[in-house]
Amino acid sequence: MLRLLRTDSDNPDFLRLVRLLDADLAVRDGAEHAFYAQLNQAAMAHLRHAVVVYQDDEPVACGAFKEFAPDLVEIKRVFVQPAFRGLGAARAVLAELEQWADELDYAGYVLETGQNQPEAIRLYESSGYRRTPNFGQYAGVYNSVCMRKNADGSA
Repeated sequence: MLRLLRTDSDNPDFLRLVRLLDADLAVRDGAEHAFYAQLNQAAMAHLRHAVVVYQDDEPVACGAFKEFAPDLVEIKRVFVQPAFRGLGAARAVLAELEQWADELDYAGYVLETGQNQPEAIRLYESSGYRRTPNFGQYAGVYNSVCMRKNADGSA
């Protein structure tokens, strides 16, 4: 059974999962990893809204968000350990992050993922996210896929 914990980016289990995510992305992104690594490092500066998913007592998945604009959050650092994929943990993380943002009266969510993460793209699309022009530091970056969803479920 999956158990979700709302926490922040100082949580040791969250940090451990993020290190695994970064190792996975280093392989997927190859030569482009240095660009993304610097952005991810900056994004980790004390995220107040993070979620860790546990299977029994094992931390198996994580995600977080930060304010992107006064009415939007940016979903960040979503990851599931490979041995625990297919159990619904990523969908649970995403739903919990959206619920938390809704409770804080945000109107929607944006995110960035990569072309080399097709399973993430499928998850987000099946959860109602739609592609949007690349925003901020991702503008003009071919490997980046930016997406958006409104809190009311529209794209």
